[in-house]
Amino acid sequence: LQLQQELFFFLFREVGRQQDKSGQEQQQPRKHEQLGQLTATCAVVTQEVSVGEAVPNTTHIEKTNSDPENKTLATEEAKKDNGSTSTASIANQACNYAKGKWVVDKHRPLYSGRRCKPWLASMWACRLMQRKDFAFERLRWQPKDCSMENFEASKFLKRMQNKTLAFVGDSLGRQQFQSMMCMITGGKQRLNVHDVGPEFGFITPRGGARPGGWAYRFQETNTTVLYHWSSTLCDIQPIKISNPLTEHAMHLDRPPAFLRNYLHKIDVLVMNTGHHWNRGKLNGNRWVMHVNGVPNANRKLAALGDAKNFTIHSTVSWVSSQLTNHPGLKAFYRSLSPRHFVGGEWNTGGSCNNTKPMSIGKEVLQEESSDYSAGHAVKGTGVKLLDVTALSGVRDEGHISRFSVSASRGGQDCLHWCLPGVPDTWNEILFAMI
Repeated sequence: LQLQQELFFFLFREVGRQQDKSGQEQQQPRKHEQLGQLTATCAVVTQEVSVGEAVPNTTHIEKTNSDPENKTLATEEAKKDNGSTSTASIANQACNYAKGKWVVDKHRPLYSGRRCKPWLASMWACRLMQRKDFAFERLRWQPKDCSMENFEASKFLKRMQNKTLAFVGDSLGRQQFQSMMCMITGGKQRLNVHDVGPEFGFITPRGGARPGGWAYRFQETNTTVLYHWSSTLCDIQPIKISNPLTEHAMHLDRPPAFLRNYLHKIDVLVMNTGHHWNRGKLNGNRWVMHVNGVPNANRKLAALGDAKNFTIHSTVSWVSSQLTNHPGLKAFYRSLSPRHFVGGEWNTGGSCNNTKPMSIGKEVLQEESSDYSAGHAVKGTGVKLLDVTALSGVRDEGHISRFSVSASRGGQDCLHWCLPGVPDTWNEILFAMI
């Protein structure tokens, strides 16, 4: 086990250095004020801090991240991105769906943000906010070297007949889940969709605000779509169960208990993590990093960038090791969804006020993934990379921005996306890959 840790660290040591460098750049907001530079920055995004979270190594006042919750488009050529970035190989596949461009499609969006109330949280439904421009809803991702099958709910349900699709991750994973529910239902209430959350342990605990996830079954095809909250993609357990104020052991080398308990019921798995790996979140939640069942004593894993990469490698490797026992399982790790704060962070005046699509670019021509950590984690495993980082990186106009229902003066949401929006494309690519 010690040797395994040493090998893991050797693999992602350079990733940690890239994150340290990125963290230093975050302290100089003026470097991000030019949109030409922003393209390269948001495409890589190795410094990961969520809305409601402090920049690592700064004083943190906890702001909960629970439920966070015109028709004229620019046609000018995208600005060329000359920034050099670290890249990682995308798993071999018939088509590199991450390489392509955004195009205007008059048939978009795929569903109504107003009518998808049964499945879409109001905090992400920009049609229910004060926002007036919705040009961002009318873009479609077009791969460069291959065609991508159009998403059709009937085809999806047939393809997933008697199967379960599971999203496991943070609030961006929940956005992808809600996007998928809206895409399948067309944004409408359907009488043949039933809540089967208890089958997967999704029960609101006494005194709790919500369950640990949601699961819905489409009766006509026996298709289940679910989401489980796991912000760090590792196992987190209370150290003293009887003490409500106890610290929690954050087992970096163990997959979430949900995966260990329910993997046998899942046919398509989509995992993600990233934006909760900062000191503010760890300290606020009383998380204590553990390895081999004891508090971490390995100095090489003390840096959060290294700990995150170790965890991603560990969980991806574990899932890959289970594929022989579950030969029908298709597993994906979704790459990092980029942030677009300009001129500061969520709590220091950072903003993303642009509402004009394709202002900072529309094409992604690189062959490699901009998410170095994710690319290396899946390399040599049976887990595929759902690469969305670079294609999402040129969509800065698609965030909640200042229109968030919970936004305060100086506080914008430049992490989460308006729905309908960019996460719909993630699901279109997922549909093509399965």
